[in-house]
Amino acid sequence: MLKRGEERRLAAGHPWVFSNEIDSDASPLGAFAPGELATLRTHRGGFVGYAYVNPHALICARILSRDAAHRIDRALIERRLTAALALRTRLSAAPYYRWVFGESDALPGLVLDRYGDVVVGQIATAGMERLKEEVAAAVRAVLGPAGLFWKNDSAARDLEQLPQEAQLAFGAVPDELAVEESGLNFRAPLAHGQKTGWFYDQTANRARLRRYVAPRARVLDVCSYVGAWAITALRAGAARAACVDSSQAALEFAQANAARNGLKLETLKADAFEALKSLIDEGARYDIVILDPPAFIKRKKDIPQGQAAYRKLNQLALALLDDEGLLVSCSCSYHLTAEELMSAIQGAARHSGRFVQILEAGGQSPDHPVHPAIPETRYLKAFFCRVTREIG
Repeated sequence: MLKRGEERRLAAGHPWVFSNEIDSDASPLGAFAPGELATLRTHRGGFVGYAYVNPHALICARILSRDAAHRIDRALIERRLTAALALRTRLSAAPYYRWVFGESDALPGLVLDRYGDVVVGQIATAGMERLKEEVAAAVRAVLGPAGLFWKNDSAARDLEQLPQEAQLAFGAVPDELAVEESGLNFRAPLAHGQKTGWFYDQTANRARLRRYVAPRARVLDVCSYVGAWAITALRAGAARAACVDSSQAALEFAQANAARNGLKLETLKADAFEALKSLIDEGARYDIVILDPPAFIKRKKDIPQGQAAYRKLNQLALALLDDEGLLVSCSCSYHLTAEELMSAIQGAARHSGRFVQILEAGGQSPDHPVHPAIPETRYLKAFFCRVTREIG
């Protein structure tokens, strides 16, 4: 049961309930087991929704259904999966996309990515963990893939006191995932890959890049993972592309992916900051520099240090760009707003004596829809910037 007045935000569409919003006298959280299903009510007993509970987490409950006639069961999960699949098949002719994006698809704590006939899932909450078998059965019923693999190795599980693990739910899955994107063929590692193996959230932004690649362009892809940005640029007409990443395994995948598409790229195994400093010292120059780093800001307390890191990374990138160059600057940190990333880019430009114009702004691909009541579902920023000499 909620405290008086705490239902307002929930009535506006947000599904999260915080522990300080619960009337602990009427509904002691300690009486619930992690992941237990419950009926959420106002302080007067009015129905709010069906939710799952985790008494050990700050977000102590998440609503899955607001219809009293639709309890949380396999049938509800199947309906949600079917609706999510209908959207993705309209968005993409090929079966490579994020099928379920948590709260935005009314399945909080669940991510499902589709790789052709294979589905890779991630569960971030105790409530969804408790529903794991129902989810697997629903995936089989709705799509019938060759296999479903749970890649539950996200640090987000620590907040819910869940172990990090990876396991096969059913069927069979390969060690390497196949991905098709914009006419290109890729492979990505499953067990040791980032996220579920691929970053579908950048699909639309990589497609945007093509219009900015001039013939014979020199491209630097920083924090490249398996090379999707660089390979996209090469296919669009770039003469050279180099990938920078701290993972040798990722760079080997990048080279193999380039070869798979009849292309060649260079690789540099190094920390992003150290690599850019070394390239500056060597006098290297590029026409396009792409920055797609991991989240520098994972918690609010990281904001000052993270903002400085984004500014420094952009400053180093600007020092490598020729006049009339293109900077693609991305951030997947929810706690860094688009305005703050722009400020970091502009601060870097002023310090570097460069003039920057933002030509285009991108966000996450539409298979990662934003829930208008949940700001947390909008996290990815990408700015395409023209860079010239400073205008006096």
